[in-house]
Amino acid sequence: MVKNKYKSKVALVRCDTYDDEAVLKAVETGIELIGGMSRFVKANERILLKPNVLIGANPEKCITTHPAVFQAVGKILQQHSAIVSYGDSSGFGSCKLNMQRAKLKEIGDRFNFKLADFDKGKKVKHRDSLLVKSLVLANGVLESDGVVNLPKLKTHPLMRFTGAVKNMFGCIPGLLKGPYHAKLPDPYDFASMLVDINTFIRPRLCIMDGIIAMEGNGPRNGVPRQLNVLLLSDDPVALDAVACRIIGLDPGIVPTSIQGERAGLGTYHIENIEIFGDELESFIVNDFDVIRTAPGHCSTGRLRAFIKNRICERPVITDKIKCTKCGTCVSMCPVEPKAVDWHDGDKSVPPSYNYDRCIRCFCCQENCPTGAISIKTPILSNLLSRI
Repeated sequence: MVKNKYKSKVALVRCDTYDDEAVLKAVETGIELIGGMSRFVKANERILLKPNVLIGANPEKCITTHPAVFQAVGKILQQHSAIVSYGDSSGFGSCKLNMQRAKLKEIGDRFNFKLADFDKGKKVKHRDSLLVKSLVLANGVLESDGVVNLPKLKTHPLMRFTGAVKNMFGCIPGLLKGPYHAKLPDPYDFASMLVDINTFIRPRLCIMDGIIAMEGNGPRNGVPRQLNVLLLSDDPVALDAVACRIIGLDPGIVPTSIQGERAGLGTYHIENIEIFGDELESFIVNDFDVIRTAPGHCSTGRLRAFIKNRICERPVITDKIKCTKCGTCVSMCPVEPKAVDWHDGDKSVPPSYNYDRCIRCFCCQENCPTGAISIKTPILSNLLSRI
């Protein structure tokens, strides 16, 4: 456990609506609780807003950071004389198109936020990393003086939870995301890479949209769940830890929390976190639908593959009717030969899985446009967990 000289600050502010004025007031309150915006931003700095836009979608689907939160933070930054830009690298499609679909570009146009370049990037060295010594980061990130991270509170099959630390994966141009999954199949190695992105960029401030979160088959096809909370902190690990407490998930099993504390990015131990604003207990929902077991390690080799296939969660096309045979799962699979494919060549039926090839990155489930793919736990794993 990392010993902190001071406690990390996390603000919790109740907000039960996406009304623009209500959200603006809540964000202003939260920022003041942790020291005021002048603590994070100086006049004339180029500040990048990094929302969670997994794929451009109507905000009502709860996939993306809500426009009201995006707008509120951008307005406050402009009030402090910051030069605001924004962007995210989605699963597929251009940054501009996904921002349009998520209703963020119209806000950016209205308030003169600059759409940053997230489609191309440059390689940077990271000598103090946990694992990855060089990263390719989007030009829009590298051209900014600082980043304000705007994650959405959602479930995630690989990391169990996607929040502030995971959201920074969108700083890598989209076409390069798949290779990272292929090179780092172990969830703890993958989490180390996510932490390396965070320790290189060092977001100035993280503001999480938890007004309506996503439970179940997240991060794209889950169920919206009203939590009525905004979370704010300059410690992404502490922010995620408090969000985990709200949904009844032990942050000590979340790989990004474990590796984040190891790297000195922040703390997930509640005794090292000071909470401001509304009481944590007033937001806790213990029946939130989320995987509550720690992810297993994923390694190569026949014996390990044999064991993995019998105890590790796996993606399954559970709804053959929802499956449109669009091939998104096949195109998003980062391994060669493909773990999910039309292995018999018949594209009139849903694709099938070869689990010996599957690295459990869950890119197929994450990007399935219809929610036909779910995560299933083998019977043996359930028996072992009970024992």
